[in-house]
Amino acid sequence: MERRQHRSAGGTVLAVGIMLGLGAGATGCSGSGAAAEDVKGGGDPVAVLRRAADTLRGAGSSRAATSMEMATGGTRVTIRGRGVYDYRHRLGRLTVVLPEDPAGTSEHQPITELLAPGALFMKNRGAGVPADKWVRVDIATLSDGNLVTGGATDPYAAAEVLRGTRTAAYVGRTEVAGTPVLHYRGTADLRGAARLASAGNRGPLAAAAKGFATAEVPFDAYLDDQGRIRKLRQRFSFVNGRQKTPVAVASTTLLYDFGAPADVRLPRSADIYAGRIAEDSD
Repeated sequence: MERRQHRSAGGTVLAVGIMLGLGAGATGCSGSGAAAEDVKGGGDPVAVLRRAADTLRGAGSSRAATSMEMATGGTRVTIRGRGVYDYRHRLGRLTVVLPEDPAGTSEHQPITELLAPGALFMKNRGAGVPADKWVRVDIATLSDGNLVTGGATDPYAAAEVLRGTRTAAYVGRTEVAGTPVLHYRGTADLRGAARLASAGNRGPLAAAAKGFATAEVPFDAYLDDQGRIRKLRQRFSFVNGRQKTPVAVASTTLLYDFGAPADVRLPRSADIYAGRIAEDSD
């Protein structure tokens, strides 16, 4: 399986990503995860949520559905994705569907995204990229840590944001897609999350803490009785570089079918586009 990462000559040109193209102490990798008895027994919400990412690593893999809502200037768009994620290797594959145009017809083909440590790969990116080529974005160049740019928040990065949970409260029991869950509501701090994140997410989360309008991330988290995230809704305040007014972004991640196969193969060097992107050419 090819899992190496590659850098294309045009990688830094793509830092604007999908969202902008629309105009808009501990290492964290150790531990046994949120103990089931803590979750079911009503343990300290902050402690339970800070361990949620470790619990996902223990689960191995799952299917994922994502939704990203962006609101600015009275306009609201929603980007949806669906795919699989391998939490142990931090590799994911999503098919991302961009919004329809105002007339109600789709302007964009679905984009295939591969999520990997330090990189985002996109196919069917458009903007002059051949249909059979991938483009590679170096996450280190993104001021939002790829929490927003790809149009879908990396599920494991979203979970690691919870490592920075500062305040949280248990709301009550409910269901997500027929699964009984415990609903928590709170606020996470991206700077704290970066300090406690795994090595691969430490830099991106630190960049997001500096690049967002605020490092505070309000959230609603829904955990099953094993402490696994079933639904996570996070709200970001993002400055996109094209306007001074922050963009309100609500990112929702649904995780289900834990243990599902997640064989994610990264592109070969020959399959990565090395040219410039049409919308960035002068």
